[in-house]
Amino acid sequence: MFMRVTAGQFKGRKLLTNTFDHIRPTADIVKQAIFNKLAFKISSSSVLDLFCGTGALGIEAISRGASRVVFVDKDYRSVNLTKANLKNLNIDAEVLRASFDVALARLKGEKFDIIILDPPYKAGLYEKALSLICEYRLLSEGGVIVAEHAKDEKIDFSLFSIETSKDYGSKSVTYLIEKN
Repeated sequence: MFMRVTAGQFKGRKLLTNTFDHIRPTADIVKQAIFNKLAFKISSSSVLDLFCGTGALGIEAISRGASRVVFVDKDYRSVNLTKANLKNLNIDAEVLRASFDVALARLKGEKFDIIILDPPYKAGLYEKALSLICEYRLLSEGGVIVAEHAKDEKIDFSLFSIETSKDYGSKSVTYLIEKN
């Protein structure tokens, strides 16, 4: 099974996807909507793809001009799949195999313009991840967190301000910014 990069330098290039139940690739229409919304922020940005799965969202960011993407996943299958996709496109990027809390602690002191947050749905990981992102001050000034989640999932986003949220069938994408 294949996915494609939707725009930018690698537009149309195939990405390996998975046969694993733990990974739900973001549909192309949702991926396009996310990156069209981020169009003015993506160029030369630093991106954190947390719970990266196949690496497709971070690769899309690179294709559209991000200068740096750090990919994080704790599952070795996801990490191997992400590395294979990066290798197939001849992209050199940092891939961390670690739980999100360990990875975020390791990244403390760094700043990201865009943080993609797409953990397993209904696993209760959003609030903890957002708390650590806030505690470690990982979001750059003017940065945005893109949280993809099940539409019916109740998530406490109160550490950040909701810039906007959009539903796509059974999933939603919520854009978070720092509180003023």
